[in-house]
Amino acid sequence: MTMQMDVSDVIEARRKHNRSLAREKASQRVVAFPIALLVILAALPALQFFGGYNYLLHLVLYAMMYAAMASSWNILGGYTGYISLGHNVFFCIGGYFSGMVLAYSGVTSLITAPVAGLVAAAVGFLVGLITLRMRGPTFIISSIALLMVVRILFDNWHFVGGANGVTLPQLAIDVQWTKLPYYYAMLVVVSLTVYASYRIKHSKFGLGLRAISQDEVKAESAGINTRLYKVSAFALSAFFVGMAGAIWGEYITYLRPNIFLIVLIAANMVLMCILGGKGTVAGPVVGAVLLIAFNEFFVTYFGASELNILGTGVIMVIALMFFPAGIVGTLAKAGKLPRFLNWD
Repeated sequence: MTMQMDVSDVIEARRKHNRSLAREKASQRVVAFPIALLVILAALPALQFFGGYNYLLHLVLYAMMYAAMASSWNILGGYTGYISLGHNVFFCIGGYFSGMVLAYSGVTSLITAPVAGLVAAAVGFLVGLITLRMRGPTFIISSIALLMVVRILFDNWHFVGGANGVTLPQLAIDVQWTKLPYYYAMLVVVSLTVYASYRIKHSKFGLGLRAISQDEVKAESAGINTRLYKVSAFALSAFFVGMAGAIWGEYITYLRPNIFLIVLIAANMVLMCILGGKGTVAGPVVGAVLLIAFNEFFVTYFGASELNILGTGVIMVIALMFFPAGIVGTLAKAGKLPRFLNWD
C-alpha cells in the first residue's frame, strides 16, 4: 500500500513539474511582437496618402506571399521531414482555379481564394496517397516528377490558354490603391498560415508529425497512423499555398505555366525554411524576409544577372556555416534566441 502511494506521489510530482515547465515556456513565448508586426503591416498602406510607395507595398506583399508559402511548406518539410520540391504545383492550382473563375464568371479571387485552397488541398491529399509511400530521396524525385508532369499538362491544356496563358481582368480601382485589396488578402493568408503552423506544432497531430520526422518506423509501432498523418500534413500544406497562388494570380493579372511551375519557386520555399530554421514557427518567416532582402539588394546593385544568384548563394552558405539549424533553430538550441523571435 505504501509503495502504491509512493508511486502515485512521484507521478503527481512529475505532472506538477511538467505543468510548471509548460507555464515557464509559455511565459517566455512572445505574443506581443507578432501582434505588433501585424498591426504595422496593416497600417503600412497608409503611406499611399503621401504617394510613391507602390513598389514598397509590392515588395512587402511579395515577402508575405513567400512567408505564407514557406510556413505552409514547413508543415510537411519541417514538422514531418518530407522534402518536397514540387509544392509550387499547388501554387499553380490555386492561381489557375481562381483565375479561370474570374476570367469566365467575373468573381474575384479575393472571394474564391479559400475554395482554391480547398481544391489544392484535395489534389494534395490524392497526390500524397501516392507519393508519400516513398521516403527520402525517392520522395524528393517524385515531387520533381510531379512538377514536370503538371508543367507539360498546363502547357498543352487549351482551356487554360496553354503555354501562352490567360490575361485576367483588373479591379476598377485607381492605380494608387489597386494593390491594397491583394495586400490585405495576402496579409490575412500569411497570418492564418503562421497561426495554423503554431497550432499544429502544439497539437497532438503536430507531435505525431514530429515523431514521424524523427523515426517513422518507431512512430508507427507506437500506434501513430503514419500514412494518415503524412497525407493530412500534405493536404494542409497544399491548402495555404493554393490560397496564396489564387491571390497572386489575380494580382499580377495574368496566368502562365512558366510563372508558377518553375523549380525556383519550390526551391525558395525550401531555402527560406532552411535559412530561418526548419521545424520552427518563426523560422520560415525570418527566412523569407532575409532571402527576399538579399535578392533585392543584389538585384539593385548587380542587376538580374548571375551575380545576383551567386551573391545570394554565398550568403546562404555563410549563414548556414554559422547557423547549421537555421537562424532561429540554432539560436534556440544555444539559448540565445531573442525573445521577439520566440514564437514556438
